[in-house]
Order: sequence, then structure tokens, then C-alpha cells
Amino acid sequence: MSARYDCRDPQSRMYGVEAAVTAARAGELIVLPTDTVYGIGADAFIPAAVTTMLAAKGRGRNMPPPVLVGTARAAAALVEDLGAFGQDLIDEFWPGALTLVFRASPTLLWDLGDTKGTVALRMPLHSVALDVLKQTGPLAVSSANRTGQPSATTADEAQQQLGEAVSVYLDGGPCTDNVPSTILDLTGTIPTLLRAGAISVDRLRTVASIIADNEPPSADPADFKPAAPHPLASRADAPTEERPSGA
Repeated sequence: MSARYDCRDPQSRMYGVEAAVTAARAGELIVLPTDTVYGIGADAFIPAAVTTMLAAKGRGRNMPPPVLVGTARAAAALVEDLGAFGQDLIDEFWPGALTLVFRASPTLLWDLGDTKGTVALRMPLHSVALDVLKQTGPLAVSSANRTGQPSATTADEAQQQLGEAVSVYLDGGPCTDNVPSTILDLTGTIPTLLRAGAISVDRLRTVASIIADNEPPSADPADFKPAAPHPLASRADAPTEERPSGA
């Protein structure tokens, strides 16, 4: 039977975070609030848990989830390298509504689905989510809804769609800003916008050169390396986290 905790109450929040951490470590599913929409999460390093999460949403391996982290250091450990702009973008926009796609470290013992060797990372700007992530480590997190249904902006909406598939629901109240995260691909020479979102291209361009809306690269063609293919570029029901219309 699912447990639910009102994280607006300090004591309930303490018990809820503890329960969510325990459940995630045991390979069970949790729902947690983020700064965009509610997310359904699983330990990123337990393949069976990730598979169960995708099944709960009605998704296959061709739609791998992004990974949420509690610190920038945790993100750096998951990628091959941060590239020319990764650290500056992280410093400026994390925690916040910016998802960054990197080439995943080849040494990682995980299976998020058909990622094509990449990983989409975000550090959410939500205290409950960060409390959980700093104890669990990286979580595979997708929007807390059945595929094709509206993303959940309350714990009630998440529970109505996901029911007993989730062990622990953390209720942080209604999401205050349900605009999805901006997704930026850093696997090529020049960062490429995969999805417009809460952080505008103009703001991103104060930190890095960005290719958006099929713009041609401004770099010398000889120096240009295209981004690696990534499922988020063509997904119709991306999470957040990552819905194109996220955790």
C-alpha cells in the first residue's frame, strides 16, 4: 500500500524524506515534487527499478528518463566530460529548470534504456527533491503521469494516475511553475537547443553560444561536430521533466 506524506508539515516532511530514501534504495518507486512538475523516480543504478518506472508510465526503453542529481559534483561523475560550456551553464543555471545532455561515462553500471550513450541531467530547484537526492544519489525521474496524459502538478494528480505502482508520495503542494525545463544538448561542439522551456535562449546565450530552431552553426565548419543523437530530441512525451509542452 502506498504511503503519502505532507511535506508542508516539518515533521511529516522529515518522515517522508526518510521513507522515500528507503524506498528508492530498495528499488521501489517514489513521487516527489520538483520546480517544474511532479516526478516519478527510481534509483538510476537499479535497472529493474528503472524498468518498473517506465512500465508504470506506459513507456518503453526507447524513451529513457532523465536523471536528477542533488549536487553538481554528482553530475560530473556521470559524464564523460562537461565540455567547453557545461561547467559555466551549471554554475549559472543549477539548481534550476535546465536539463543538459552529455555523453555518459562509459564506466557507469546502469541501464536507463536506449540512451545512445548519452544522459540528460538536471538539478532541480526544490528543497524536498534536493533533500531526497542528496541521500539517494542520482535518480531516474520522469514526469509523474501515464504517457499521453497531462503532467501532474499536484500529488493528487500523480496518485490518481500512478496509484499503487508508487510506494511513497511526497506532497509538496501544487507546483508553482509548471513550465518544463529547457533541454540543451552538449554532446556536439556547439550547444544545441532540443526543447525551449523555462530558461530562454537569450539567457542561455549570456553564457554560451547556442544553436536553436535549426540555425546554422556560426563556427568554422571544419571545427563543427554535430551533437550525438538523443531520444529527447524527438520524444512526444518527454519528462518534466521533460515534457515538450521535465521533474
